Amino acid sequence: MDRFLVMSCFARAVETGSFSAAGRDLGLGQPNVSRHVAALEEHLQTRLLHRSTRKLALTPEGERYYAEVRRILDAVEESESSFRENANPSGLLRVACPTALAHAFVLPHIPAFLERYPGLALELQLNDRYVGLVDEGVELAIRIGHLEDSALRARRIGLFERVFVASKGYLAKRGMPLAPDDLRGHDCVVYTLLSSGATWRFRDTEVPVSGRLRVNSPEAAREMVNAGLGIGHGPAWLFQEGLGSGNLQLLLTEHTPPAVPVQIVYVANRLLPTRAVAFMDFIAGVFAQLPAFTPGA
Repeated sequence: MDRFLVMSCFARAVETGSFSAAGRDLGLGQPNVSRHVAALEEHLQTRLLHRSTRKLALTPEGERYYAEVRRILDAVEESESSFRENANPSGLLRVACPTALAHAFVLPHIPAFLERYPGLALELQLNDRYVGLVDEGVELAIRIGHLEDSALRARRIGLFERVFVASKGYLAKRGMPLAPDDLRGHDCVVYTLLSSGATWRFRDTEVPVSGRLRVNSPEAAREMVNAGLGIGHGPAWLFQEGLGSGNLQLLLTEHTPPAVPVQIVYVANRLLPTRAVAFMDFIAGVFAQLPAFTPGA
């Protein structure tokens, strides 16, 4: 068995969603790809893919195996490219990024990035859940907050301030909180994916908050705070429009917590492809020009 060939067939079948598409990409044809994947499953004595007439789906064992296969194939590709003179970044790069951050600051610059590197393909995974780089075959993740996983390395690309805000209409009805503890008597719009949960951190204390509305989207939290449904907490850039228009007002500014880092993280013991380095350099250059990621700007 040609291990490299069968791993390539399996990876492309997963990434394209069908044996036919994988066969076209690899120049092998659908029957050969299907046969190679079946041989791989027989060799491993486990089913890697659920097959149907409409699509392929990974089994739990297949998900784990795919992450390892992708790491191996990327390492081989990067090792070979290091010997090519004037090698340009190429291949498929997978990057995970929080939704609000991506829409506001990353996506507007992706056309320029892809134009600069025509041999590179990019898969952006936009969501606010924690994405495991090792388990999910992702090479880079843009994350908000401090690095806590010793298996990862990080490159800081910016800092931003977290603020507390409310609409002037809400404050006219419910009054102005003068100290963090006053939030216990207020409606707060709770973002459910915040790392600290329903506890808001201040410079010198933490306060559990509650309210009639809980959302799993930063953009939804912003809209509801603007609509007067409660006090909000999040990045200053998230509420910039409402603050600029005068609809929102900053609260508890003397208790503002320390600035929060934005970092690109990657697996420490994995060979980092040239395409990943190119993306990090590009996005770091973008964020360096953004006032929103320079505290006090």
